[in-house]
Amino acid sequence: MKKYDSIRIFKNPILEWCTHVHPILPLLMWGPVVLILGFRGVTLYNYSFIEWIGVSVVGLLVWTFTEYALHRWVFHWDSDTKIGQRFVFLFHGLHHDDPDDPTRLVMPPVPAILIMALLYFCFSLVIPSRHLEGFMAFFIIGYLCYDYIHYATHHFPMTSRLGRYLRKFHLQHHNSKEESKYGVSNPLWDYILGSVTGPKKVKR
Repeated sequence: MKKYDSIRIFKNPILEWCTHVHPILPLLMWGPVVLILGFRGVTLYNYSFIEWIGVSVVGLLVWTFTEYALHRWVFHWDSDTKIGQRFVFLFHGLHHDDPDDPTRLVMPPVPAILIMALLYFCFSLVIPSRHLEGFMAFFIIGYLCYDYIHYATHHFPMTSRLGRYLRKFHLQHHNSKEESKYGVSNPLWDYILGSVTGPKKVKR
């Protein structure tokens, strides 16, 4: 990876180093987790074909809403406090200030693990234990698709019809003066919740 002149956000060199992530890391970190969860679905729970279809569709669909919700209501939280504004900047504002930094386009491991652990706990409260691991396998696949589609929209030409559409949709989120287009891997929830277009951005 070519040297990139990144915006420095921490004085501590270790903390600063942790904010730079090679794009292959999410696959290396979460790929084995997906395989283990899928293997347990086959061997421990002996999912039927219908169960596999069910956990795959629900897992991927729930991921699409999670992606949208986090992006719209957490990463674009309009906080009135300095702590809240610092949180938003570290998690997402930095990306808007420097959207092409190749080392900051995928989620760093520590916050990714913390967020995934919290979501796992929340899902365990409503999803039967038999189907939880299969659901999480496809939920994580959805997350990986998001990470790599996001990386591609900023660093690859994406010449297919679908690729061009997704790239244009996401770059409009960056460059438009509207608060809109929060889906990255897909625009589903923008259409459902009416955020394909939106109100004018208010500069703070």
